[in-house]
Amino acid sequence: MESKRASIIRESLDALAEDATFLPDLKDKEREKAFKSLVSLLSTPNHVHKSFLRVPLEDQQVIRIPAYRVQHNDIMGPYKGGIRFHESVNEDETINLAALMTLKNALHEVPFGGGKGGVEIDPKDFSPKELNLICKKYVQNFSSTLGTEKDIPAPDMGTGEREMDWMMAEYKTIHPGKTYRGSFTGKSIMNGGSLGRREATGKGVYFTFRYMIHDFIKENKQWFNKIDNRFAKTALSYYDQQLEIAVQGFGNVGSVASLEAYHCDHLRNKVVAVSDRNVVLYNSEGLDIPSLIEFKNKHEEDLPTSKHELSEAGIKADVLNRDDILSLDVDVLILAALEDQIHEGNMADIKADILVEGANAPITEEADEYLADKGVVIVPDILANAGGVIVSYLEWMQGRETQFYDEDQIYKLLFDKMKSTVETIYPQFFGDPFPLRQNCYIHSVMKLSTVLYRQGKLY
Repeated sequence: MESKRASIIRESLDALAEDATFLPDLKDKEREKAFKSLVSLLSTPNHVHKSFLRVPLEDQQVIRIPAYRVQHNDIMGPYKGGIRFHESVNEDETINLAALMTLKNALHEVPFGGGKGGVEIDPKDFSPKELNLICKKYVQNFSSTLGTEKDIPAPDMGTGEREMDWMMAEYKTIHPGKTYRGSFTGKSIMNGGSLGRREATGKGVYFTFRYMIHDFIKENKQWFNKIDNRFAKTALSYYDQQLEIAVQGFGNVGSVASLEAYHCDHLRNKVVAVSDRNVVLYNSEGLDIPSLIEFKNKHEEDLPTSKHELSEAGIKADVLNRDDILSLDVDVLILAALEDQIHEGNMADIKADILVEGANAPITEEADEYLADKGVVIVPDILANAGGVIVSYLEWMQGRETQFYDEDQIYKLLFDKMKSTVETIYPQFFGDPFPLRQNCYIHSVMKLSTVLYRQGKLY
């Protein structure tokens, strides 16, 4: 059975097959052979590294923990991708995420390849001292594959600046005298991290949506009124309207995206619902997002779960079941939680006409096809949540140059980079029948294929 990765590459190349401007030197049988080679090269990783970390716990027990580092493709630059600490981590998931990073970096013209790492644990089950040791063991086991010019990890689910600081320190210990600041990104500011890194993904998620519904339609209103495209009709129906937004996941990405919406003066929108692992909070008049963030920061990252806690925080909201977030009657749904949240079992319950993927792969393939057929606009992860890797690149550059940007400069560079991407992608999306996700994949595959061909990798 063909893997999802291979399917993405093959379908993208099929869409490019009749484009005379794509690899114009290749004709007939040579073209067929090259396309088959590209499917093989881009759907499989260059390297899959697996190790069982030997970790002595504080209770004197010794355990072995599965850990992975996948290096998918480095044709565009050093491997780049986060390290995930989660109990669901496995080899196939890590390969998929590494492939997505290759496509994402190519789409946004970030000069990195795609990589991904993972450790199969629930970090809540371990003390800080044990997590520190797990981080050190990870770097020790994969030290020969990592490095400023080879493979540069970053935080992902279950990790943050603390873990990146620990890992960079271990890398420095293992490689004395070598450049080390660029070996990991997402570090704390005092350890060479970049201002704005924590907020980058959430800001980018909201920016891709806001730019589509406000800036892009405003600049192309006459064109929108003429074209016959179901996605364009959906987007145009929300231009200059009061929009209700729901946000699934109120962690780093979801809370920042919510705050961007709360403060946005370009759109008339309000966040009427947010959720976390425990609860949905709903207020048809709009939630007090700053107060919710303040509460979350004081209470171990959780939202209020009762009327008493809401009253104490001065927040007006109804408390709903956490799964209700997906079926609320809202205009926009930002998915900033986990993978596979919208699937065959609940896709018919989705009422939002615009979905924005802050998380990686929150919509299954079946649900994605079903919703796109209904004219639902889906801003995919590959486009929407690239803010983190873009600012990781800026952090890597700052570490190499030992010159650092202030926060305003970082956000300007972030938005300029994302604006450049959406100005290329949105006209293609609204001008042809392909969903936005497929447009992004086609664009990425085109770039990667051209570079592979130019570098002589198809012989």
